[in-house]
Formats: sequence, C-alpha cells, structure tokens
Amino acid sequence: MQMQLRGCIFVLMLMCCGLTAMGQQAPYDVFPDANPPYYRVRYEPSTEAGKLIFGVNYTIWIPPDVSKLRGVIVHQHGCGEGSCKSGLTGAYDLHWQALALKHSCALLSPAYEQPEKADCQMWCDPRNGSDGAFQSALRDLGKLSGHPELVEVPWALWGHSGGGHWCGGMALMYPERVAAAWLRSGVPLLEADEKRGGIKAHMLRDEALQVPIMCNLGTKEGVSDTTSRFSGVWPANQVFFNAIRSKGGLVAVAIDPLTSHECGNQRYLAIPWLDACLTARLATDGSVALKKIALSGAYYSDLTGSFTKSDEEFAGDKLQASWHIDERTAKLWEQYVKDTNVIDTTPPPKVKMVEVKGNEIRWQAEGDLESGLAAFEIYRDDKLVATIGGDVKNPFGRSVFQGLQYSDTPQQPLQEMVYVDKKTDEKTPSKYKIVSINTVGLKSE
Repeated sequence: MQMQLRGCIFVLMLMCCGLTAMGQQAPYDVFPDANPPYYRVRYEPSTEAGKLIFGVNYTIWIPPDVSKLRGVIVHQHGCGEGSCKSGLTGAYDLHWQALALKHSCALLSPAYEQPEKADCQMWCDPRNGSDGAFQSALRDLGKLSGHPELVEVPWALWGHSGGGHWCGGMALMYPERVAAAWLRSGVPLLEADEKRGGIKAHMLRDEALQVPIMCNLGTKEGVSDTTSRFSGVWPANQVFFNAIRSKGGLVAVAIDPLTSHECGNQRYLAIPWLDACLTARLATDGSVALKKIALSGAYYSDLTGSFTKSDEEFAGDKLQASWHIDERTAKLWEQYVKDTNVIDTTPPPKVKMVEVKGNEIRWQAEGDLESGLAAFEIYRDDKLVATIGGDVKNPFGRSVFQGLQYSDTPQQPLQEMVYVDKKTDEKTPSKYKIVSINTVGLKSE
C-alpha cells in the first residue's frame, strides 16, 4: 500500500512506526508535493531521553523503473532555519538525481526543524537522536515506496556545515555502511582533537579508515582569511585530516578558492567524486556489502597544493598528503582548487518527452551528471522561440535551471519544465522540440 503526503494539510499515520498526525510549523510548512516517485515521512519532536528533540521531515526520490535499489545518497543541509528549510527541496535536485539514477540509488534529503537559536548539535551529532530518526525513516520510506531494501543498502553521504558534522559522524559510527562521505565546511570532532565548544568527540575505528572522505571548505574559512566568522573551519579540518590520514585513511582536502561558508561550485567536483566512489564500492552481485578501494590507481597532492601526482611519481610523505581515488577525479580536483571551473566535454542527455496541450508545452529531462542543467531552448517548427532558464541568478555558483540555495538545494517554488506559446496559431498545429543546455553551455541533441 502506498501513501502520500501533500503539503502541510495531509498527514501520514503509521502508528507502528511512531509517526504522529501533528502539522509542521513555519518556516518548515511549505514544501513541494511528494507524489511518486517522491515519498515523505515526518516525525514529531520527542521528549524522551536520547531521542531527537526537533521535528524532522525526510523526502526521498526513487529512480523510476529501478526494481531493487543499490544504495541511498543522503544530501544533508547545515545548521539554522535557513539551511534546514533548504533541505525540503534536496530530493528534487535534477543534478543529484542524475548521480542516483546512474547507480540505481535513492536520493534522500532530511529537513530538521531547528529553531533559529537552538543548539545545532542536538541534531548534527547523530548520537542525539538523528541517527535513530534517519534509520526509522529508511524503514518507513521503504514501506511506502515498496523498496524494503532501503534499511540495508549502503549510504553515500554529502553534508554542509552541521551536515558535514553529521555525515562525518555517521561515517565514523557506521563505516561498514558508508560508501563515501563529502564534508563541506564541517567535520566531526575526534578523540585526538582539541576540545571544541563542548562538542562530544567520536572514536576513530580502524574500519573507518577504509571510507573515502573529502573535506571541502572555502578559502575564506580560515585558509586565506583568518578573521572571518568561519575561520575555525580550516584548523578543525586540518586536525581531522591529520588524524585520519596519518593512519592511512582515505581522506583528501579540496579548498574552494572563491568562497567562504557557502557551497559555491562544489557540486561539480562532489558529484563526479561520489560517482567514482560508488563505482568502486557498490557491489555488482546484488549484495549490500561494500567493496574495498583498490589503492593501486591512487593519486596524491600536498594538503594546500594545486597539483596531483600518481602513486609512483609522488615524492612526498603520502601519509601527510591528500589521497585521490583515481586519475580522473584527481584532474577534476586540480581544476576545482584553481578556479572551480571544472570542465565537461560531454553534452547533457536529450529531453525524454514533450507534451503539447493547446499552446502549453511540457517536457521531462534528466540532469547532466557532470554539469547539471542551466536552461532549455524551445523550437517551434525548427525555429528558436524561447530560452527557459539561464537567467536564474545564483550568488553561490554557476547559474542552474532550478536555482540554488545556500545549502546546495533547489529554490522554492520549484522551477517547472513548461512553456506557454502565446504566438502559436492553434488552428495550424505546430511541431516543437526542446534542447537541454548544461552549465558549461553544451547542448543536447
């Protein structure tokens, strides 16, 4: 039986799963519908010791026509009301969906309902109840979507700020489940670290050394600017990196040369990097066991350097150097740390379907795995009549069709793939075609 949640006036009651029928509070009460292939569950705040004290909303996208999922990609927002609210659209991101589709994975986006001045550690430390809520959501969403394997498949984790703390913490707690973790502007505290503001430390187990981890931050977070609000991010990343890499852990650092705490253009490295990790780690025999990384093809770079070298060519101490999974992602990393202009030489997928009803044209399109989507060109009878998108201003990076919020999620309301042709003559049917344009300007068929 499938059940849906629409807006804040529809509620889901699964008494056996502990869900309640209470509604959300502003600013978390406006979000896109969750009609298949989207599914949503929400949990009320708990007053029980060790349980999550904030309400939380989990939305998942299941790739159509996938009979059995191989994993779940988690896109985790950061701290504060603005970042938490942005999580409401994470599962609708066409670019991240392209990564999930390639690997037959679900795309999951939580939205913790943290009041503005509340303690972020009460959710971004998984031990404060968000671990349990997350795993309950996998179980409940598995029931809703008809994919019970969600409770056992591996996780690929991406997190921003407090979300980086959460993803890193989950990687340390469940290394056997985590295929890879990308930590943007936030890392968890390890037992070897100096104390940070009452944050509880995590233990570094040997198993966690096998999890590929990318520590990603902006240069203005303490690298080139030591006076900014976020200047403590770089020292925390250094300590975290050194603790893991000194023991042979598979960790690297990517410094964004343009930004502070905002996400910028990081997705153009994060998605190809996670693509490489998922290709290397997900099983191909139908099992859920993760494969170990083959170290023979690795590349290395100095911690604040801008060039990589192969295993054979690198002359420095590898246990103090960033580890890169393969040559392709190493070269993408070089482009990213230089100016974030990660190149792409392949066009986006062509539009899947075009529907015409009167003078309204609607279409469906998949995101470009490497570069996402920036715009669409609409042709009537082989003549260009409009360009949709491309003018969505993005203060945090490249202009993308869906817009982009601070925590790397689409803007609300979601941009629709629709065009109303006011100049067509309905008495004489026209033929339409749509062309996708990715964020580096390449066009589809």
